[in-house]
Order: sequence, then C-alpha cells, then structure tokens
Amino acid sequence: MAAPRAVWKGFLKVGSVSCGVKIVGATSEASKIHFKILNREDGLPVKSAYVDEETGDVVESEDQVKGYEVDKDHFIKVEPDEIKKLKLTSTHTLEVDSFVAIGDIDTRYLEKPYYLIPADGASLEAFCVLRDAMANKRVAARSCVVLYQRGREVLIQPFQRGMLLTELRAHNEMTSEKTVFDGLKNHKYDEDLLEIAALLIDKKVTTFDPSKFEDTYEDALIAMIDAKRKGKAPPKPVPAPKENVVDLASVLRKSLAKEGIKGAKAKTRKSA
Repeated sequence: MAAPRAVWKGFLKVGSVSCGVKIVGATSEASKIHFKILNREDGLPVKSAYVDEETGDVVESEDQVKGYEVDKDHFIKVEPDEIKKLKLTSTHTLEVDSFVAIGDIDTRYLEKPYYLIPADGASLEAFCVLRDAMANKRVAARSCVVLYQRGREVLIQPFQRGMLLTELRAHNEMTSEKTVFDGLKNHKYDEDLLEIAALLIDKKVTTFDPSKFEDTYEDALIAMIDAKRKGKAPPKPVPAPKENVVDLASVLRKSLAKEGIKGAKAKTRKSA
C-alpha cells in the first residue's frame, strides 16, 4: 500500500533547532458507506447547486463569493485573496511556543490527528533528538499551523518512531461543563454496591485495542444494502433498550453470576 500524501511540508522549529517535516493524514473514510442522492422518479443521480434566492437561477462557481451578514439582508463580500492575506501564521513553519505535560492535556480539545515525519534524510537526526527529548520529559509541544487555508492550534507529541500532531478545538467552541454538571446531585448508595461493581470492572479490564472496535451503524448499513441487493428482507432492528434499572443490587448480582466471578454470591447476599 502506498504511503498517504503529505498535506503540509515545512519546518518544525524549537528555539534555534529546526528540521524539515511533513504532515500526513492519520484518518481515512475510504471504508465508510457513501450515498449518492437520486431522483426518486427515474433513479438517476442528482447534483447540488447554489441558486439565487430571488431569481432561482443557478449561480456558477466562478460567480460565487463569500458573504458575512452584518444586518438583515446586508452582506459584506469577502474575496478568497483577502482571506489568504490574513494568514498570521507562517505557512511553512511549526514554531513551538511552549511545552505542556502530557498528563495535563484536556482531551476534550483534541480534534483531528495527523502523523508528523521527517521531510528527508537530512532532517532525521534533529527530528529524532526532539522526539526523544519530548518523550523523556513526557511533554507535548504547542504550536499552530495553516492547513487548508486556515490557521489551526495544534499539539505535537512523540508517537512510536514519529510524532503525532493533533488539531485543537478553540476554547469558545467548548460548552462549559458547569452548565451541564451544576444541577447534578450526588446520590448516596450502599458501599457494598461499589465493591460489587469493582469486581465486575476487574473482570472486564483489557488493553486498549482499536482494531477490536466495531461500527455497528456501518455494519447495519452494509447488512441492509446486501439484503436489498439479494432481494431479501432487511435484518430485524435491534430491540429498544430496557427501562432504567430499579433494583441495582439484583442487576449486579446477575452480571457477576454471568461472568462467573467467584465470591459473587457472598457479596450480593450481603448487599441484598
């Protein structure tokens, strides 16, 4: 399999140390199911088009321009060249502003991952020195980069023989947890239930292995399409989840028994 093409080439710069690097996409949607929109009457594909709201005429791409609405139906036109001139970040340099402890990273802000690799053989030594020094200190570098004509805040951290560069969400894009959790009250429960739940968790502890992840929605789509292709009835829908648990001790008891955890009976009798 050919290596993915680089989406960005430039330099990683830490103080006076710099090395040529390339950013390569770490994700792909090639295996996802993609639909086309069809005309229900003749079954032929249709295409989307921008139309003038007043005349209904199709507006070709060369006649389209971005607009920012400042008042009702009053827009300021913004040309592509004007946006390009606004690039405040160097388009060719990943300059490291600071380092943060990996353990302090708030994972809510991590958005999209990329791989960062040396651009050529001459850059390998400096790249490896920076990567290993960051790994030893268990830190990630904070920087920003222009990708797809837009400046993006990023974190860079060691990852196997290369590095991982991750786009960050802006702080104003995040919903404050206080607006969600402030009304959440603590609930008092029997401490024995906590011990039983811990036994169940211990039985299911494993390693983080993304290869075992399943996209149940995608699998269901494939099964439905396959059935339609063969002229068969679609698979039966998954039954709706049951109502909220009322007798938690009873449910935990059944779960422990199902997992065959020794000592479960004594624990559950105590809590029953």
